[in-house]
Amino acid sequence: MSHASMLKARRKNQKNKHLLEVAAKRAKREAKLAAAGPVVKKEKVKKEKVATETVKPTKVKKVKLSKEELGRQESKKPKPATGK
Repeated sequence: MSHASMLKARRKNQKNKHLLEVAAKRAKREAKLAAAGPVVKKEKVKKEKVATETVKPTKVKKVKLSKEELGRQESKKPKPATGK
């Protein structure tokens, strides 16, 4: 037997062996499903949609600052340097 024909025979054997293994697995899986019985589908329960309410933000009135607070803000601002 030549080397090429030996490799060819080996490939053929591997292919047949693989096909048998796949068929055995499939048969086992189908037997397991058959033993489990018919599939019972669950009823789908529709959830009620909840309408989201949009809440308008409340407007905040601006508070006028007192003279004292305005004076503090003015003192914090940097004063321009006097030209020398």
